[in-house]
Amino acid sequence: MPGLSNAALRDFGRNTVEKTWFPGLPDLFEDLRNVVEEYRDVSVEFHIISGGLQPIIEGCPSVQKYVSGVYACQLAEGDDGMVAEVRRCVTFTEKTRFLFEINKGIAPADAQTKPHLVNEKVDEGARPVPLQNMTYVGDGLTDIPCFSLIEKNGGLAFAVFKRGEESAKQQFQQLLATHRVSSMHSPDFRPDGDLGAMLRLAVGNRAAQIQLGTQRALA
Repeated sequence: MPGLSNAALRDFGRNTVEKTWFPGLPDLFEDLRNVVEEYRDVSVEFHIISGGLQPIIEGCPSVQKYVSGVYACQLAEGDDGMVAEVRRCVTFTEKTRFLFEINKGIAPADAQTKPHLVNEKVDEGARPVPLQNMTYVGDGLTDIPCFSLIEKNGGLAFAVFKRGEESAKQQFQQLLATHRVSSMHSPDFRPDGDLGAMLRLAVGNRAAQIQLGTQRALA
């Protein structure tokens, strides 16, 4: 790929992709932070797990401001600073690995240098981000393993499809019927939007449950 560098991809993210957010983004991130501020000892984190290119995603200013970790495809550069080969490819089950890294509190940088960290045993009660506290939003077939994992462990999984994408809608409806997603929505993240209202409600409810559980444990 002559002339292509990770720096150029980050510039593309900053100058082009940042302008293409769906309605309600990136305002949703700030809104969800405000939602959980009402609850003591509860915070919210945002992570992106994607089959896209990591430098493009990381180049977006909103990602730099709000997102704690990006897990996506990586390209390695040669001695000339240009992209030479694929370093990491993120596919179906690879995405679940990143969920467990988040679940166990493994920083992305540590996981890069010590990939086997995710296999180390961590007691459920010691994991900083329980799977049941996760809300997963996905728009593709590669998200299905994550949908299943989150739903099975008590979290929430929302499938997203654009209006007019009937094939995706039909496939997600099958996931809904088999209880592998909580619900399916159009990508409108505004407060009165289809998905935006649901996410604000879901995060608020989960924050309240966490605080209630903490109070009961201390009683």
